[in-house]
Amino acid sequence: MASAVSAPLLRFHHRLLLPSSSSSPRRCPAHAAVALHPFNSISSSSCRLPPRRTTAARSTASPSAPEAATEEAFGEEEGEDERVVLPTNESSDHLLRIRHTCAHVMAMAVQKLFPNSKVTIGPWIDNGFYYDFDMDPLTDKDLKKIKKEMDRIIRKNLPLVREEVSREEAQKRIQALNEPYKLEILEGIKEEPITIYHIGEEWWDLCAGPHVESTGKINRRAVELESVAGAYWRGEENNQMLQRIYGTAWETEDQLKAYIHFKEEAKRRDHRRLGQDLDLFSIQEDAGGGLVFWHPKGAIIRHILEDSWKQIHLQHGYDLLYTPHVAKAELWKVSGHIDFYKENMYNQMDVEDELYQLRPMNCPYHILVYKRKLHSYRDFPIRVAELGTVYRYELSGSLHGLFRVRGFTQDDAHIFCLEDQIKDEIRGVLDLTEQILGQFGFRYYEINLSTRPEKSVGSDDIWEKATLALKDALEDKGWEYKVDEGGGAFYGPKIDLKIEDALGRKWQCSTVQVDFNLPERFDITYVDSNTEKKRPIMIHRAVLGSLERFFGVLIEHYAGDFPLWLAPTQARVLPVTDNELQYCNEVASELKSRGIRAEVCHGERLPKLIRNAETQKVPLMAVVGPKEVQARTLTIRSRHSGEFGTMPVDEFVSRIQLAVVNKSSSL
Repeated sequence: MASAVSAPLLRFHHRLLLPSSSSSPRRCPAHAAVALHPFNSISSSSCRLPPRRTTAARSTASPSAPEAATEEAFGEEEGEDERVVLPTNESSDHLLRIRHTCAHVMAMAVQKLFPNSKVTIGPWIDNGFYYDFDMDPLTDKDLKKIKKEMDRIIRKNLPLVREEVSREEAQKRIQALNEPYKLEILEGIKEEPITIYHIGEEWWDLCAGPHVESTGKINRRAVELESVAGAYWRGEENNQMLQRIYGTAWETEDQLKAYIHFKEEAKRRDHRRLGQDLDLFSIQEDAGGGLVFWHPKGAIIRHILEDSWKQIHLQHGYDLLYTPHVAKAELWKVSGHIDFYKENMYNQMDVEDELYQLRPMNCPYHILVYKRKLHSYRDFPIRVAELGTVYRYELSGSLHGLFRVRGFTQDDAHIFCLEDQIKDEIRGVLDLTEQILGQFGFRYYEINLSTRPEKSVGSDDIWEKATLALKDALEDKGWEYKVDEGGGAFYGPKIDLKIEDALGRKWQCSTVQVDFNLPERFDITYVDSNTEKKRPIMIHRAVLGSLERFFGVLIEHYAGDFPLWLAPTQARVLPVTDNELQYCNEVASELKSRGIRAEVCHGERLPKLIRNAETQKVPLMAVVGPKEVQARTLTIRSRHSGEFGTMPVDEFVSRIQLAVVNKSSSL
């Protein structure tokens, strides 16, 4: 979502920054839940207006964040670029109607060109629309034909006509068309009467709307068919495989061009390609899908992430844990995972006539550590944290680079506290979250507070206290947020935080959840001041979400061009000729001994060595010729800041070390 370019990372004509909206497609009645296009799964829908500003659900970290968080580090110089504002389905009812109508127009076009095709569902989504068809596989050439037919339908300016019919009449018409999927959809529609939308007198579908008045209201130059993918009917892998056609639709041609430009930039930054080009990680099919191999360069970045994460947690009063990857199946029965999460868990294994289970979560382990001894109210709060690897079953078709895998490491932590400590602990989590995310330049957040759902555990009193504590912590922090009424987990209220990357996309990473369920299931207690046993409050929280997914976000955020402090190779020493090679090796050894990640490259002409370093996105190049050898110096070139001139090795080392401390992008 990336070629070798020098900083700033974003310097293109249309800067598209797409905040999140609902990740679920809106559907006509009875439309089945189905997997979204991978592009939509990240979230998107609108561009940010300049200058940056905080909106109702967008909070800004404090200005004391590290240098890596500055606008300049990411090419955000004010007024530099034209920004194109893209409307969302939520902000523009007209756009939503266009997209919904485009889905119908596309389905009509498909059935004109492929009379034996059967239609299923066709909702609008964040960036456009899609429709699923039971038909032979389609090609890119077919998409061009379909788009041409859509253009003809649009030019006809056919009216969209709403009709209400009885269930019996709808069934009769569907049977006459021999559309089995529509019959199944009809069975799921509970409302009466049944509504049908016609495109002129040529085509119709079950639908609740809304639509534009006529096809001529669609700007055909603002519509494009994007791709074809396979999709199971109703999202069930045992059902028929369908052909899903994705399209995008906008109000104007300029909006479409801006959106296409965003897609190109997103493709340039795709972490899967960059992971291969920069030799960061791989998915080895010989080992199995969804299992990540961290290569040396990726592994050193992971080491830096883990080391920083641990240091910050220790500073915030957490104790570190390491727990097993498997446990007896009985543990997962007590926790409720086998009852409520079994489809995401791997099959159990027999070990000496006892059943064991790969862990899908770390929570029960941390509770067992808590239960190892009796606790007093004086012990609280108790904070434990672990980088714990978990394993979850995912369908092969849903695996997606580092974003959807089968084995991943969560940055898990749990806090056990008293009721009157909830607010302060939540505030502490928010402070820690800001500190960790700020290192990487993430300063703009979308925050949601989810409250009690209809079905839940716990008393009214504790829900009210916990929810109020979460609100108070957010308000103390000065962060604005949206309230998702009834959107909390059944076991407690929660705060979810999405970070905004260099393209303005929102990524769900951090979460803080109060849990009234597991303390009850595991019967954990403490002794209060009256020597009575009471139930503690348990808080789940993660900041990065998982190391794998967060690494994928970082790759795309930086376009693989990691800041100096995080770069796997910080400096590459380049001899003008092999005559300087001995001195270069001495310099590299000195840099390594002082904690700097350096390497020597030679065997090519200097311009080629420099180009190779640029391609591999190495932040610093130390060029060594005869003069540098004689003076025991280095001539420094930065990818981000150009020439730094000649300096002694000690000065070079000191400047790198200072940049690392300050989390800087360059010297």
